[in-house]
Amino acid sequence: MGYSGAVRQTRWLDEEEQRTWRSFLAAIQLLADRLDRELQCDAGMPHGYYEILVRLSEAPDRRMRMSDLAERSLSSRSRLSHAIARLEQMGWVRREECPSDRRGAFAVLTDEGFGVLEKAAHGHVEGVRSHLFDQLTKQQVAQLRGISEALVSHLSGERDD
Repeated sequence: MGYSGAVRQTRWLDEEEQRTWRSFLAAIQLLADRLDRELQCDAGMPHGYYEILVRLSEAPDRRMRMSDLAERSLSSRSRLSHAIARLEQMGWVRREECPSDRRGAFAVLTDEGFGVLEKAAHGHVEGVRSHLFDQLTKQQVAQLRGISEALVSHLSGERDD
């Protein structure tokens, strides 16, 4: 059954597509797991927290509406809310009410959180470089970017919160 309820014929993957799919899936899972373990070991935070801190550090005044932060960090609003609560407990982020919208809130990166991010960034960037970019040629990097941008373009409109 397709999404519309109509009966559809399954377009099975051929052998080459199956090998490519499994290789792609293994690569992204192994890379994400490795980078997450390294951040946990080196900085005491999961990759999801690091991504939140990075997004806030790049925002004007290191602050962003929670809804925008959820969208940009590819997180559901409820997952982001739980992460922000934990980051608040650690003193790395604080919430501020939105004066123009009582339901809205801002997440703000604290000076302490920015310092933690600065320390974590060096090891994380080195991990990304050694586990991804050092393994590829310049041409493969360009191909990976093109492939990734095509997938993001296709999938970004289909996210459910």
